[in-house]
Amino acid sequence: MLSAPLCLLFFFLCLKTAFSSSIHASSISTKHLCSHEEALALLQFKTSFSINYTVPDADYCVDNFYTKPNYSKIESWKEGIDCCSWDGVSCDKVTGHVIALDLSCSFLYGTFPSNSTLFFLRNLQSLNLALNDFRLSKIPSEISQFTRLKHLDISDSQFSDHVPGEIAHLRQLVSLNLSNYYLILETTTLRNLVHNLSEVRELVLGGVNMTSVNPRFFMNLSSSLTTLDLFGWESGLRGNFPNSIFRFPNLKFFCLVGEGNLTIDLPSSNWSSPLQNLELYVMDCGRRLPESIGDLKSLRSLLLGRKLEGSIPASIGNLSQLTSLDLYSNKFNRQIPISLANLTQLNSLYLPRNQFFGPIPAFLGNLSQLTSLSLSYNSLSGQIPSTLGNLTQLSSLQLSSNLLNGTMPPWIFTLPFLEYLSLSHNQFQGQISQFQQKSLINLDLSNNKLQGPIPSSIANFVNLSYLDLSSNHLSDLVVVSDMFLGLQNLETIILSYNNLSLRMSVDANFTLPKLTDVFLSSCNLSEFPNFLRHSDGLQSLVLSKNSINGNIPKWICEKDDLRILDLSHNNLIGKIPNCLPKFLSVLDLQANHFDGNIPFGFPEGCGLRNLNLYGNQMDGLLPRSLVNCSKLEVLDVGNNNIEDTFPHWMESLPDLQVLVLRSNKFHGSVQNTKESPSFLKLRVLDLSNNDFVGPLPVRYFKNFKAMMDLYRDEGSLEYMNVSSYQYSLVVTWKGFDYELHGILTVFCSIHLSNNKFEGEIPDVIGKLSSLKGLNLSHNNLTGHIPPSLGNLMNLEW
Repeated sequence: MLSAPLCLLFFFLCLKTAFSSSIHASSISTKHLCSHEEALALLQFKTSFSINYTVPDADYCVDNFYTKPNYSKIESWKEGIDCCSWDGVSCDKVTGHVIALDLSCSFLYGTFPSNSTLFFLRNLQSLNLALNDFRLSKIPSEISQFTRLKHLDISDSQFSDHVPGEIAHLRQLVSLNLSNYYLILETTTLRNLVHNLSEVRELVLGGVNMTSVNPRFFMNLSSSLTTLDLFGWESGLRGNFPNSIFRFPNLKFFCLVGEGNLTIDLPSSNWSSPLQNLELYVMDCGRRLPESIGDLKSLRSLLLGRKLEGSIPASIGNLSQLTSLDLYSNKFNRQIPISLANLTQLNSLYLPRNQFFGPIPAFLGNLSQLTSLSLSYNSLSGQIPSTLGNLTQLSSLQLSSNLLNGTMPPWIFTLPFLEYLSLSHNQFQGQISQFQQKSLINLDLSNNKLQGPIPSSIANFVNLSYLDLSSNHLSDLVVVSDMFLGLQNLETIILSYNNLSLRMSVDANFTLPKLTDVFLSSCNLSEFPNFLRHSDGLQSLVLSKNSINGNIPKWICEKDDLRILDLSHNNLIGKIPNCLPKFLSVLDLQANHFDGNIPFGFPEGCGLRNLNLYGNQMDGLLPRSLVNCSKLEVLDVGNNNIEDTFPHWMESLPDLQVLVLRSNKFHGSVQNTKESPSFLKLRVLDLSNNDFVGPLPVRYFKNFKAMMDLYRDEGSLEYMNVSSYQYSLVVTWKGFDYELHGILTVFCSIHLSNNKFEGEIPDVIGKLSSLKGLNLSHNNLTGHIPPSLGNLMNLEW
């Protein structure tokens, strides 16, 4: 039994312990409010901007960052409420100071002031302003006042001009993301950044202009670096990037993407590294993918592009942790290797735009984790192996532009999660079965040999955005409302060049509100599709080669967003309306029955690139207001009744490449009396079947630079186009007219026959070495045929 003094002592000890514990618990539970000054600073910052839910990255934020549509974080910022509880604001739990501000995807809109009250937050350790729109503001030099800042992200926020040198004063930065396409990073600023940021682990400079930067400066970064992201097609970064970057001991993410003269050498041996993500898409990273790639045992994502050739090394099968493999746009020219069978963790396999040949290997069906498979733009042949039906997780299957044949396998129509299916530009036959899934967003089966009706199950694709069934042998009577009424998310529909007959129902009072692109050439239409009347966002309308009668309807004039209008090869009559949308890039009305004058009102800033009125009954003069169309590439008014002189005034059009005035009533001299350069880009000139007189236009011939030594690598041949819409042109060859469905950018011809030109054939024509066609027949030319014509080695007619 304790004595009384001991009991008393024990009591006081217990009391002291309990009192100390209660004080400690009280201090933990006490909530510190943010300071009045910092709250006012934030509220003042809020008033500097408006909220704009249509900022450039608004949809991206909603889709990828779970941002609430039409909601900004600063809407919760209200006076009288503790600012530590506001959205995007984090405070120190002890002092109450604001230490972190995350305003990414807050739809902020306005100029960022250099005297922003944001700089009052001197305790800030993390600042994220990404994905807003600061209207090409400069980054304020006052940013150096955030001396405690460890994390700074201003990516995709529309900052512009030079990155201020003061940013290098933020010596405690651990992560820095400056990704903006309007920013310029100078050598001096980068040198100071690299020198001062001794703790930096993540450096992201996507899209930043680094034209003056020498890549070797990046080698001075901290050995603690874990992420270096230099993604930027137009970064201007050039030269050889030192491959010593691969020896950084902690580097896990490295991205080097750029156009121009940017190269890097892949290590040929001893490539041991903790890299988990490697993305290289540059001018040159060596001709061969080295066996050493198999040393990167921690790699989970690999993207290598541009000029690799030969075979994929077998060692790639060692990358057992790989979940994404992207070898897009190389020159691998073997069969797809069996070593890929070891990559059982793959979610995504992208091998498009190579030269792989042979069958699609059956072992791909064993990669059961695949959700995306793309083998497009190769030379793969044979049928799709049945083993691919095991890939039940597929959401994307891209096999377009190969030599595949047979029928579409039945399992394709039952894949439960399939959203993107492209089998275009192959040789598939048979009918399209009924789809069992309803998940498709993008369906492209164009340019095959498919037959039969369009499956009615397409009407159930409520999420369908893109549909292309063009250039097949489909035959069906399609009642538009029955097939498309439920496709309220449809943006693009392409059904051209089949044996289809589209009919509008008697009561077609419906609309597809999201439609932007409609291609219904050769669909046996006899009237304009009236369901398009209320598709206000229409950008492309192509209804060529149908049997549409009457006048152009007024509702077409109301489509302010329309850029491409092709109504060629129909039975349209009357005058071309003056009200056509003023932002058109393509207006093709050839092979109709329009008459009267060409509308004269081409406004300043006219964006026309292709005006084709061939084969109508137009008369009068060429409108001089065409000079306002400074982007004009093609003017074809052939086979009309236009009576005018040669349009010397068109010399000022800098991009004009095709000029066709054939079979009209043009007259007078074509000879140019000015010495100034003109028609420098002209590649096709057809003045045949008119009444031109005088000598051949020697000075023009001297200016036809585009017809002189115009060489293109065969693998890079391109067609003149606007947004993938290809131009067409009627040419005469051996007395017969042929329509070119696409004008190659290397196609050159001069056709001056059936006029009254006189004099000698000038020697300078022999310098137009890219000519494919030259016709000077049925004129009054005299003298000898100049020997220089022997230089025209590409001449075909």
